[in-house]
Amino acid sequence: MKHRKPVLDRRQVVAEILKRRGDALVVAGLGAPCWDITAAGDNPLNFCTWGGMGGAAMIGLGMALAQPRRRVLVITGDGEILMGLGSLATVGVQQPRNLAVIVMDNEHYGETGMQVTHTRLGVDLAGMAKAAGFRAAGTVYSQAQLAAWIPRLHRQRGPVFAAIKVTTETAPLVLPIREGPALKQRFREALLGARAFE
Repeated sequence: MKHRKPVLDRRQVVAEILKRRGDALVVAGLGAPCWDITAAGDNPLNFCTWGGMGGAAMIGLGMALAQPRRRVLVITGDGEILMGLGSLATVGVQQPRNLAVIVMDNEHYGETGMQVTHTRLGVDLAGMAKAAGFRAAGTVYSQAQLAAWIPRLHRQRGPVFAAIKVTTETAPLVLPIREGPALKQRFREALLGARAFE
């Protein structure tokens, strides 16, 4: 199969997805996904995993099961999801109808030196998600495909999976809160209210 060169800009893609987030809970994988969701507008319902590589989809699954009336969006990278491939199987078994896993796939390990990931060498993440039992799974290459997928990410019965092919173009760092306890507390208060902890 011939390789298609990614053309989408990750920062713009994330901004377009989050423009319609409403009250969705957003989990970001480490590195660039954290900067991207913060650049789209810092929100107390954003949960950045910072250095927790491989766990974003599982955190999102836990949130989706605990908050079945809220949409949960996991936005992560190809390297992060490759490290936690077992999460796709667990999500497939649990079948959370309110969860969408979105992979910004630049085909490189952006946090460790831009080494090529397996997706550049033909590994099909959407195919894996589909085989694991996701109700909808696909790979997005173009702006037209992205426009068609965005409503599905927000509304289609899940679990939903989209691998969005993005360039390796870097964007300015827009850092969220860096202290884990403060990030967690802000998220919990926004979701459950401060009175829940009195």
